[in-house]
Amino acid sequence: MLLIVTALILLAGPALLALAGVFAPRADAPVATRTRWSWTTVIVSALLYTLAFNLTFFVQELFLVVPKALTPGLQPTLFHNNHTWTGDHPLARLFQGTGALATALVGLACLIAVRAGRPRAGTWRLFALWMAYCGLLMALPQVVIGALSTGSDVGMAMAYFDLSPGAKTAAALLALIAIAAVSLTLLRPALALADDAAAVATASARTRFILQTIVLPMFIGTLFVIPFRMPREALEVVLLPLIVGVPGALWMLSGAWRIRDARANGEPLRAIVATLLAAIALLLVFQFVLRPGVAFY
Repeated sequence: MLLIVTALILLAGPALLALAGVFAPRADAPVATRTRWSWTTVIVSALLYTLAFNLTFFVQELFLVVPKALTPGLQPTLFHNNHTWTGDHPLARLFQGTGALATALVGLACLIAVRAGRPRAGTWRLFALWMAYCGLLMALPQVVIGALSTGSDVGMAMAYFDLSPGAKTAAALLALIAIAAVSLTLLRPALALADDAAAVATASARTRFILQTIVLPMFIGTLFVIPFRMPREALEVVLLPLIVGVPGALWMLSGAWRIRDARANGEPLRAIVATLLAAIALLLVFQFVLRPGVAFY
């Protein structure tokens, strides 16, 4: 039943919202010109997504390790895409939930910032938006997975609290609703990144802008994420980034038509070299520093 509800909220929900946009009355002002498609925007956004995803995942693993490192009897090791530990302690299961909590808090802080129009520079604001996106949309699905699997990180934390099946299902449903709410909340700050009023003046223009700035960069960025995660099981390398990225992008794409009062308040994104160098530097840290393992004992 929970799997069916998940599919309805994450897949059927965006489809129905998009369908509502097709039949919604057109109240937008006419626009004489159409903005050009910018592949520079697509690439910069994809690289920023790559940075945000991997930094968020690092925060998750770091805060899975730190509480264990402070617990007598536990000796954790941090890797670029995982962590392990030796020893035993009753709190170990509880601390399997601290990573998702940390990413959610980072995501929430970034969400508040971008909703307030901070930071002002367009590239940094898009990066903060992607940090909000990855932080919250990496944490919330783990609640759903935890309700289905006691062997998952959040599932272990739920087992520590001895949650009933009903309580787990309720938490999962709230997380699913939150995924949709977060995605739609990010729409207005995402549209505000436009540097041309024509890009957000009509329903079709707003949908096109979200496709260019969010959806396509998310898929390209997911491909860029793969080298950061290897070597690991194919399921973990590819499926997890898709679980994080796809639902939010679908909700944002399907709901862009609703933001009729969107205001262009951004600037052209041109920092391809800087974002590419930052992504390469982070990849080198992941593969040459973190991949061998950093012992916290």
